[in-house]
Amino acid sequence: MIPLPRLNLPSFLLLLAASLVAGLIQAGEVVEVKVGAAHFPPYTVRPEQGADTGLLPQLAEALNRLQGQYHFVLVPTSIPRRFGDFQQGRTDLAIFENPLWGWQDIPHQSVDMGLEDAEVFVALAARGQHYFDSLEGKRLALFNGYHYAFAGFNADPAYLKQRYRATLTYSHDSNLSMVERGRADMALVTRSYLSDFLRRNPGSGQALMASQRVDQVYHHYALLRPGAPISPAAFAGLMRQLRENGELLRIFQPFRITVEAPQD
Repeated sequence: MIPLPRLNLPSFLLLLAASLVAGLIQAGEVVEVKVGAAHFPPYTVRPEQGADTGLLPQLAEALNRLQGQYHFVLVPTSIPRRFGDFQQGRTDLAIFENPLWGWQDIPHQSVDMGLEDAEVFVALAARGQHYFDSLEGKRLALFNGYHYAFAGFNADPAYLKQRYRATLTYSHDSNLSMVERGRADMALVTRSYLSDFLRRNPGSGQALMASQRVDQVYHHYALLRPGAPISPAAFAGLMRQLRENGELLRIFQPFRITVEAPQD
């Protein structure tokens, strides 16, 4: 008797489900919605490297579990490239966005996601809160490509370097490390990221201090391109269901992201 191969049941079921969804999409019974995934930790973490960590993959999974009409898939992009990918139809949705972050001249419709975060300054704890009162003469560690309110949302690297003595990197961990080592006076990160960083680096909790001053409130929107396969009303309805069944709280509350009813 030839022994039957042993199957890893969970992996087999996931593969089977993926195959069924792919078949239904080809048959036109399920609509595929392409979601742009740009590195924006802790929301999206290195999607171009195939990473499946972060909050966006969890949100996509929750949306797919909720219903069977739409299948949300993540399409890796980048902070600067996401505009072109959106305009050219390579992505249908840009999630965790703000219409002020360079989208003003790009046709889109926005959906309030009912999620709120905030960008704060971080310095050495010994400095005290008054240290955040002025940025003059301070060395800032910033994330390259991000739009900051204190700079009038001007993300031009040359301007930030000249006006704010900024060091631009592609790593929030590196920026916070620069503050700890005295190579920068302040870094800017979201409360959600700082919460995750301190969970991973508990020893930094005594060394670093977050400002009570907020640079900007991240009131998150989903931006839909014209002709997207899902309407703003349909997407808003799915988000409402996730809010009502507790899925949004489960995903976002551990990162100090506020879940609330969308603004009118």
